Amino acid sequence: MTAGVDTSFNYHDDSDGKDPDKYSPTLRRHHQLLWSKELPKGGGTFCLAPESGSKLAFESPLGIFRLSSDAITTRLLDKAARVIRTIPEAEIPPYGGYTAGSALVFPGIQIDGKRTINQERGCNSKISDRFDLTLECIRRHYLGIEPNPLGDVLNRYGTFFELFSDFDGYVEFFLLTDLLEEDGATVKFFHFFDDFTTPAVPKTKDEYLEYLRRKNAFIAARNRTIDAQP
Repeated sequence: MTAGVDTSFNYHDDSDGKDPDKYSPTLRRHHQLLWSKELPKGGGTFCLAPESGSKLAFESPLGIFRLSSDAITTRLLDKAARVIRTIPEAEIPPYGGYTAGSALVFPGIQIDGKRTINQERGCNSKISDRFDLTLECIRRHYLGIEPNPLGDVLNRYGTFFELFSDFDGYVEFFLLTDLLEEDGATVKFFHFFDDFTTPAVPKTKDEYLEYLRRKNAFIAARNRTIDAQP
């Protein structure tokens, strides 16, 4: 287990009923503990330091990066509300809380007044705040040859992604291997996917329940991966 990181801790428990990404001191501390480590390919140490407010900062030859926390799993409560209302409550898996397996950091400062990555992935209907689709966009960004719905915003924050050298480096650094198939290169999607032509939000009861199952399996697997870190 990474020293000091309890993957069973629910960040809602110490955020006074507010947004844990901004108000949970435990979540902020866990980010510092998990991600303050050596970058891939001799890129130096990614050492996160707290700033005023909820930001964490890292200074490197590529610049100063001010990062914000965000959950990388969503129950789509608003976007899939119509479908959810048709499902008996007893059939919906219980919410497991906001734990380390669901958390990640992204650049948190707007560039040229445009949306951050978090803002864009939440507002873009082809992504609908889903991180599996976001990771597919990041994979394509590193390849540099395939268009994707987040292409513009990922390019704006390109220097951040340069820190991790390539897609493998990004995935390994942020302990995201549980969101890849066995080939280590294909994203495990929470909902059927066909090159961003399929709906990002499940449209039926069975689709939504399968989405939750896959999402919850990823959270549990990533928590185990975090627990296994020295």
